[in-house]
Amino acid sequence: MGTLTDAKLRAAKASEKAYKLSDGEQLYLHVSTAGGRVWRMNYQFGRNDRGKPVQKTLTIGNYPALSLKDAREARDAAKSLLAKGIEPKPIDLFERAPAPVDVRPTFRAVGLAWHALQARRWSKIHAKDVLENLEGDVFPVLGHQPIDDIHAPAVFTLLQRIVERGAVETAHRTRQRISAIFVYGIATEQATRDPAASLAIALPKKPKAKPQAAVVTIRELRQVIIDCEAERCRAPTKLALRLLALTAVRPNELHGARWVEFENLDGPDPLWRIPAHRMKGDADRKGEIDGDHLVPLAPQSVAILKVMQSVTGDLPITFPSDRHAHRQMSANTLRALLIRAGYYQRHVPHGFRSAFSTIMNERCERAWRSSGHTGASPDRSIIDLMLAHVPKDKVEGAYNRAAYLERRREIAIEWANLLVADMWPPEMHIGAPIRWAATGPGKPGR
Repeated sequence: MGTLTDAKLRAAKASEKAYKLSDGEQLYLHVSTAGGRVWRMNYQFGRNDRGKPVQKTLTIGNYPALSLKDAREARDAAKSLLAKGIEPKPIDLFERAPAPVDVRPTFRAVGLAWHALQARRWSKIHAKDVLENLEGDVFPVLGHQPIDDIHAPAVFTLLQRIVERGAVETAHRTRQRISAIFVYGIATEQATRDPAASLAIALPKKPKAKPQAAVVTIRELRQVIIDCEAERCRAPTKLALRLLALTAVRPNELHGARWVEFENLDGPDPLWRIPAHRMKGDADRKGEIDGDHLVPLAPQSVAILKVMQSVTGDLPITFPSDRHAHRQMSANTLRALLIRAGYYQRHVPHGFRSAFSTIMNERCERAWRSSGHTGASPDRSIIDLMLAHVPKDKVEGAYNRAAYLERRREIAIEWANLLVADMWPPEMHIGAPIRWAATGPGKPGR
């Protein structure tokens, strides 16, 4: 217990000389000639050049702003720091009031709420892509800030960093998503403006999309199939490529094909019914009632499936992975086959769709005009339907899902006759060598 009391402190007045009122344990009140009263503490810390302890004085604070009780607690805190080898500073002696908590909504909180709302109508893959974009590029920079404190320069700086790494298109998509979050914030009364709305004009223009590499003449396309089937690889890989070329479906639709999707393979109207949830599009498209994509199968396509039944007919997946029978074929398998066959940057799996569209539209247009008609052939819209292009009018698209099946089957058969006429039957690939011998002359050069 110290020797000072509140009464002694109040009685301390200025005199001709400065003086000290000691409280013990190095704490004292220094009274100046002007009447100023300051709490101070003497202590030792460190050593001088001669190895002796250095005497120091710590100024704690003014009296009566700091009471006797406050000064004693500050002294004890200083001694605790000295015992740990830490030199005390006035700022370390008092518990500071916590900074006021900012309860305004952050950009991250609003962004996650926006994403959760939109994800209800997106595909799982698209929702994952958007979230990864926000978590990777946006939230680390803007996420912690109150949404209404964010201004256009901060958003533009973020977008510029994306542009500088060469991802111009990603920068534009990111701006759209940031803007959508602000709009959602405004609608929910969490934001008052959208600083990203007008930034598109400040970004470089989007690069023109490069078309998928594709050969688009029937002679070249036949040669693609011949060259690929001449490669030594698994029979299902070759058959998958041929079926992809014949049906012109999207590669991922073929990779995920299941036996339950094929109907009437032994009947007059064989059909591949691809479920709506496996088709390209948003959640509305994937959830359409009667929204399955119907693919009439030519006899050549049925022949491939008959051969595949002998290989994978006891499995759910038509074209499973070589290593894991419960998983579908890798997205890279057919691309790798095309590359090995010499078609790097000349033709990709998706290119069969471009080829089908180009060749069959030209043939149908010629046939339409040669029969004396003018204007565009009605087969153009039917070919679009066969390719499952997403229509702008969703009502019309849903109505047409099962339309023109007879004409679609005719076009599919005409295409198959053009593409694989006189080619070897698919069953010849079963049991064929799948690798070149490790010894001997090896793979022939090209």
